Amino acid sequence: MWAVWANIFMDTYNDYSKYSIPVIDLEGVYTDATKRREIIGEIMEVCGKWGFFQVVNHGILMSVLDEMIDGICRFHEQDTEEKKKLYTRDVKKKVSYMSDFHLYSSPSADWRDTTSCVMAPHIPDHDELPTLCSDIMIDYSKQVMRLGHTVFELISEALGLNLNHLKDMDCAEQLLLLGHYYPVCPEPELTWGTSSHTDSDSLTILLQDQIGGLQGLHENQWVNVLPKHGTLIVNIGDLMQLISNDTVKSVYHRVGARHIGPRILVACFFKP
Repeated sequence: MWAVWANIFMDTYNDYSKYSIPVIDLEGVYTDATKRREIIGEIMEVCGKWGFFQVVNHGILMSVLDEMIDGICRFHEQDTEEKKKLYTRDVKKKVSYMSDFHLYSSPSADWRDTTSCVMAPHIPDHDELPTLCSDIMIDYSKQVMRLGHTVFELISEALGLNLNHLKDMDCAEQLLLLGHYYPVCPEPELTWGTSSHTDSDSLTILLQDQIGGLQGLHENQWVNVLPKHGTLIVNIGDLMQLISNDTVKSVYHRVGARHIGPRILVACFFKP
């Protein structure tokens, strides 16, 4: 029985579809008016049809992305007694460490641990953040906020609004950073790294390592978001779909459990 399920799982996980996640090049977005109009057109099409896309030339240095991945890995691979100092299941805490969010409410647990930090509107003090990655979390969050503001401007203009419209609605006021750590899974056919879901926020910016595993649902097919060094992934959240009257789409996505790893994914959620 499990062998049959494993084959079904792998057929689902492997991307045999004709689709690939769209890529938007942000080069010239602030310096070339013609290029900006082209990007806005691409944003409108992709957000309406996919709700999920990759960005290149986003302005965040490769070294910052790599250090963010390494920092999350360092935190999760340190001594357990150190990690316990931040362990809590109280979702109101600004900084926390826990295993699967739905551990006690779902029939099965996702195969991951997570460190969670609210990085905006008020940046936590260094001594509140995980010691092994506090500096990079602050640096990365500031740069992701700038990128997020750019994407909100482009979506606003794509919707025919003033470029600051979504920001003025406080869609980008809060930033929640989640550092997911997916250990090697001995039986990946029995679980998920992160099960299928949509995000309830306005917008999410994702950074995944080179092992990958992220998938988005498009036209009833799961499409692999293949890792490409230096690329970030943007996906529309439920709130954005709601306030746009379904003009842009919130997309289901998931992360498969794998027998290789560990794997790192950093998700930054923009919220009112």
